Amino acid sequence: MTDTIISSLKKEVVIGFERPFVVIGERINPTGRKLLAAEMAAGDFSRVVEDVQAQLAAGAHMLDVNAGIPLADEPAILAKTIQLVQSLTDVPLCIDSSIIAALEAGLAVYQGKPLVNSVTGEDESLERVLPLVKKYGAAVVAISNDETGISHDPNVRFGIAKKIVERAADHGIPACDVVVDPLVMPIGAVGNAGRQVFELCYRLQRELKVNTTCGASNVSFGLPNRNGINAAFMSMAIASGLTSAITNPLHEEIMAAIMGADVMMGHDPDCMRWIKKFREAPAIGADGSEARGRRQTRRRTTG
Repeated sequence: MTDTIISSLKKEVVIGFERPFVVIGERINPTGRKLLAAEMAAGDFSRVVEDVQAQLAAGAHMLDVNAGIPLADEPAILAKTIQLVQSLTDVPLCIDSSIIAALEAGLAVYQGKPLVNSVTGEDESLERVLPLVKKYGAAVVAISNDETGISHDPNVRFGIAKKIVERAADHGIPACDVVVDPLVMPIGAVGNAGRQVFELCYRLQRELKVNTTCGASNVSFGLPNRNGINAAFMSMAIASGLTSAITNPLHEEIMAAIMGADVMMGHDPDCMRWIKKFREAPAIGADGSEARGRRQTRRRTTG
């Protein structure tokens, strides 16, 4: 059994095989959001505040924070954004950048134990990111690609993940602090993309005994009704062993699929979270009191 503990100063979130699925909100990311990128670059974080509040209200357990804005001072903006978000919420954060200086700036101001997103199987990435992860006592997302790119062979991706886990151990980082991203490809372009991920999640849990995450929305890229595809993928991936995902909690279909999968996996005891979320409130009568249900008010008639 493997538990990955991520924390802020006041709150822990545990990613684990026998734990409820962890939703990492993806919205604080200027990639593909021109208005957000322009505002963050100009020092306006009002939309970030709105994104924090909306994602938490929708049920996110953690938040991903990215400040990848072309020609901007990413280290400074990322550090400032992390400090702002931590002033707004106690949920733990995922520090998301491909720039080493930005990762270090974010780690330096973070209060608690964050998840670092990410490291790949490339030797340069391993030797630059893993020492930072160890220095700051963080956990890390391990992306299963390397210098050769993204393989369509699940065995190759598994081998890269194994390499990262072993290299992390060389740096004193335990396997429980490595969360592997099996890489989700667009199903519209790669017909067996879903099965690749399901097979990898199964093996990663049983053979490497590591937790997993992914950028879930990639699977539906280019297709209509993306939320329908994403919801189907999420349920099947969770059944295969996926334990967390970076996704948009504002999409109700996806959150319902995740909660339903938790019920089916036995990770929602007595279905209480499902019931609390979806049970209809009792109707209110004209006098302001709770109206009795139909079965209660119907009188038995005799013939």
